[in-house]
Amino acid sequence: MNWHNLNITEIYKLLDSSASGLDQNKAKLLLAKSGKNLIQEGKKKTVWNIMFHQVSDFMILILIIAAVISGIAGDLTDTVIILIIIILNAFAGFIQEYRAEKAMEALKKMASSQAIVLRNQKAGKINAMDLVPGDIIRLEAGDVIPADIRFIKVQSLKVDESTLTGESENVEKNINKLKSENLVLADRTNMGFKGTFVTNGHGTAIVVETGMQTELGHIASMIQIADNSTPLQKRLAAFGKRLSLIILLICAVIFVAGWLRGEGLTEMLLISISLAVAAIPEALPALITISLALGAKKLVKQHVLIRKLPAVETLGSVSYICTDKTGTLTINKMTVKKTYEADHQVKAIFSTEKNNLLSVMALNNDIIKSDKGEWLGDSTELALVQYASSKGYEKLKLEKEFPRVAEIPFDSQRKCMSTFHQSGDGIIMITKGGMDVLLGKLTHQKGNQHSEFEEEQNALSASGHRVLGYAYKLLPKMPDKINPKELESSLTMIGFAGMIDPPREEARQAISQCKDAGIKPVMITGDHKLTAAAIANDLGIISSDDDLVMTGAELSDLSESEFNAIVEKISVYARVNPEQKLRIIQALQGKNNFVAMTGDGVNDAPALKNADIGIAMGINGTEVSKQAAHMILLDDNFATIIKAIRHGRRIYDNILKFIKYIMTGNSGEIWAISLAPFLGLPIPLLAIHILWINLITDGLPGLALASEPAETNIMKRPPHNPSKNIFGGSMAWHILWVGLLMGMVTLAIQAWAVYNNNPYGQTMAFSVLCFSQLGHVMAIRSKRDSIFKIGVFSNKPMLVALLVTVSLQFMIIYVPFFNPIFRTQALPLYELLITITASAIVFWAVELEKIIKMSLKKAHSIKKRE
Repeated sequence: MNWHNLNITEIYKLLDSSASGLDQNKAKLLLAKSGKNLIQEGKKKTVWNIMFHQVSDFMILILIIAAVISGIAGDLTDTVIILIIIILNAFAGFIQEYRAEKAMEALKKMASSQAIVLRNQKAGKINAMDLVPGDIIRLEAGDVIPADIRFIKVQSLKVDESTLTGESENVEKNINKLKSENLVLADRTNMGFKGTFVTNGHGTAIVVETGMQTELGHIASMIQIADNSTPLQKRLAAFGKRLSLIILLICAVIFVAGWLRGEGLTEMLLISISLAVAAIPEALPALITISLALGAKKLVKQHVLIRKLPAVETLGSVSYICTDKTGTLTINKMTVKKTYEADHQVKAIFSTEKNNLLSVMALNNDIIKSDKGEWLGDSTELALVQYASSKGYEKLKLEKEFPRVAEIPFDSQRKCMSTFHQSGDGIIMITKGGMDVLLGKLTHQKGNQHSEFEEEQNALSASGHRVLGYAYKLLPKMPDKINPKELESSLTMIGFAGMIDPPREEARQAISQCKDAGIKPVMITGDHKLTAAAIANDLGIISSDDDLVMTGAELSDLSESEFNAIVEKISVYARVNPEQKLRIIQALQGKNNFVAMTGDGVNDAPALKNADIGIAMGINGTEVSKQAAHMILLDDNFATIIKAIRHGRRIYDNILKFIKYIMTGNSGEIWAISLAPFLGLPIPLLAIHILWINLITDGLPGLALASEPAETNIMKRPPHNPSKNIFGGSMAWHILWVGLLMGMVTLAIQAWAVYNNNPYGQTMAFSVLCFSQLGHVMAIRSKRDSIFKIGVFSNKPMLVALLVTVSLQFMIIYVPFFNPIFRTQALPLYELLITITASAIVFWAVELEKIIKMSLKKAHSIKKRE
């Protein structure tokens, strides 16, 4: 449909709508008919897809074939049990993958955008996915256009359509019917398209297409959706492939060695394949998805909404936080404390009875009054209106006397806002903005009072006040064309107001925690240099002479090499353009820093997207900034970022513990089976034993590690390096030596049984390997502290997991029905005590390792201080 060729009346008729919007009942019927306003992300995984994926793995298929061959050869019991365990494993894998899919779906729903829509003749916010053709929506600067629309009303409205058309210049929109039918999207100036965003002005529009029927939907149907794996998942997947080849090679050696020693061919085939199935960590990526997604869900309780899953993983890597001041470090409630007026010789603009400054404070703003009588709008403008009101200058009353006829909205380039008011036969233009901007726009005023203005302004700014100035210009009539550069010149100064937005109490503590955690906080603000420095000193961001303060103008004068040389010393950026944020990020990243950046405006989007973690504001942030960000602060509070980082570090720590646990257990099984032939011992485990251990130990205890509380020093250590190999250093060494210890303890029990002709040897070896892994998981709950220091009962899900696992192992040992199935025997008390004692060796060895490491670290620290 060529919506751009129709006039508004024709569109209303076609969509059975009107300027007052749809009623709620009709909208529900249309939603059921047209579907959700969503871009489909390819074919979703069904329950059957997930289940098939679990049993279609190459190694699983080989094991099934080997089990069937074993059954044909006459060992039907083994075949049945192996197949049952495969089904149980597949079911456990299915549950994990299904939970991961559902968790990701829940995150997407939480991160969906909102739209202001007219329903039942009332404006209200709804989820953008519930929009239908015929809905009337309102848009303002910073909003993402939620569907394909036709504009009905526009006020200086411009749209960035670069993501759709490739055109870098913003398009000014109108409401006129276009005659040409075959216009390219960029020339359809009365239309707005889903996924583009409003950069300037405001307007009203009617929704004409939604979901896959939009122009963005047409493009989406032709392309593939990108991989959503996190960096850690990708590294593990690549590592898993390499590890699989090594394990398959080891299993082949075990098979040949056992066969040459006279072991049964079918039995060795089953053992080798079972070991490969158990040892290859194919479930790690899915389990990590669950950990990250559940972590993201928990972060919502901390007022953090994760939009992109890798953000959870990488929160712990943050080394710099570049943050806005207003509302994030402060309470975002401005209060006018002082005012300064130009001398009395400035002519009375409105009337001799009215105060010029208080009048313009009441008139030049976009504050509106709700049905409930509440003033709504920007906190700075709200403070000015409330101050004027407290002095008897009511906004609504003055607007009746001096009605607004036009405006030039604020933008980050001009850093000012102008309103035009009818006054008799003439027009009064009032301009409000930062004093550094206004001083450059003034005409000569009483021998140029610039120095006096600057002196008064600096005095206020030095005490942490934000200063906004007012100037005016009298026009004989409203100009035909509004040219900001021409109109906002040769102004006459009226005066200025000094406001303060007090720092949040919790922000001071959060800044201190930042520094303890090896993270440098950097304040980036549009405020005056002295104001920014005063607030930064108060909060502790500036704590020494080495912490520099730089303005946007000073930054512009620096070359790349000059800026790179000092970027890590700068703690405060004042009067910075949003575009300069990107330069700051890139300079810090060039020094191998991991940067989190906060933002709320349209022009913050590039910086948020290019930061390692972009953080948008949930209360005052624009839709554009939210969609560009990795995470959203639901309370706009800096302290919440620190909570999120703490939580992110805990999640990442627990993922590493889970990897360590799984890989060490697999290492123990490989060592036990591969070393047995070389030590002249029979293979200690059967295929059923390997698969059973893999089923009961990898599942519940591993997942319970996700509930592990944070380490005591979690915010007293530097951030982790995301590019560092997770298996490098101590992790790989731990997996090898603890796995070897597990294997050797298992073989030692078997050797003892062989030497003493004890018939319970295989059951004891099987149980030792199982219980050793449970002892290991308890010992690695903390990387540095003893289990007795952190508390045995501090992770209750772990205790439940251990209780269930031990109960299941005792079941197959002591319930007679399972003895012939699992080739186990009921252990007498003496053998059981030996088994438990031997199994505890791994636990105590890992605890001892922690004590030795902490002692060496302490000794090194003392030596360093000396």
